[in-house]
Amino acid sequence: MTQDERKGIVYAGVAYSLWGILALFWKQLNHISAGEILANRIFWSFWFMLLVLIIGRQLPSLFANLKQIRRHPKTFIALGVASILISINWFLFIWAVNMNMLVETSLGYYINPLVSVLLGVIVLKEKLSAIQVASFFLALGGVLIMTITYGQFPWVSFGLALSFGVYGLVKKLIKVDSSIGLVLETLVIMPVAFIYLMIQMFDGTGSLFSGSLVTDGLLMVSGVVTAVPLLYFAKGVQKIPLYLMGFMQYIAPTLMLFLGVFLYGEPFGTVRIIAFSFIWTALALFTLSTVNWPSRKKNKQLGKMG
Repeated sequence: MTQDERKGIVYAGVAYSLWGILALFWKQLNHISAGEILANRIFWSFWFMLLVLIIGRQLPSLFANLKQIRRHPKTFIALGVASILISINWFLFIWAVNMNMLVETSLGYYINPLVSVLLGVIVLKEKLSAIQVASFFLALGGVLIMTITYGQFPWVSFGLALSFGVYGLVKKLIKVDSSIGLVLETLVIMPVAFIYLMIQMFDGTGSLFSGSLVTDGLLMVSGVVTAVPLLYFAKGVQKIPLYLMGFMQYIAPTLMLFLGVFLYGEPFGTVRIIAFSFIWTALALFTLSTVNWPSRKKNKQLGKMG
C-alpha cells in the first residue's frame, strides 16, 4: 500500500466517522425545530465553504463554473434539483435524530448503496450480476420483516436513501469539484433559508441571536460540521480505490446504530436484529460482488482475446 493510499484511508475514515457521530451535534439543538436548524445549516454552510474557497484561492474556478451554468440552463436546473434533494436529506436526518430514530436513520444509510445502484439500473440501464440481484432481494426481505412486524413502512430510511441516491445521480450531471459544488448548491437554496430566518427573527420566534450564546454558536458551527466531513471525503476519494470507499462507507451507519442503541437507548429487539441481519448479509454480498465481479468479467474478456 502506498503512502498516498494510507493518507486516503485516514481521510475517508475521518469523513465517515464524522458523518457517523454527527447525530451527537444535532442532539444539542433538539429544542429547535428541524426546519430552523436546516435553514441555519444551509446559510452557514454557504459562508463557511465560500471562506474555504477564498483561502484555497478557488474563487476564479467558482466564477468560471457560474459562467458555464449561465450558458447551460440544463446544468442550472440540475443544480436546483440537487439543492432540493440535499435539503430534503438534511431535513430528514435532523428531524429523525431529534425524534430518537437513529436506528431507522442508520438503516437508511445502510441501504443507500443498494438504492443508488437500483437507480443506476432503472435510469442508466446498468447491468447487475446474479449476486447483486440476490442482495437486493435479501435487503427487501429485511425491510418487509420490519414493515409487517411493526405495521409501518420505514419511510424515514427510504426517504434518506432515495433522496441521497437521486442526489448522487443528479450530481453526475454537474461535473464540478465537491467544494465548489457545495457552494453552488447552498447558493441556490440560500435565499429561501435566509428569508425563513429573517421572518423568524422579525416575528420573535427564531432561536438565532435570541439571547443564548451557546445556541448561536452551535447554529453557526452547523456550517462547519456540514462542510468538514465533505472536505475530508473529497481528499480521500482521490487517493484510494472506489471499492475500498465502498467498504468504508458503512462506518457511518454503524456508528449511528451504536449511538442509537447504546447511548440513546433506542429499541433494537429480536425482530430488528433479524431484519438488519438480512440487510447486512445483502450488503456483504453486494460489496464483495462489486470488488470481484468486474475483475472476473475482465478476465473472461482477456481469455477471449487470447
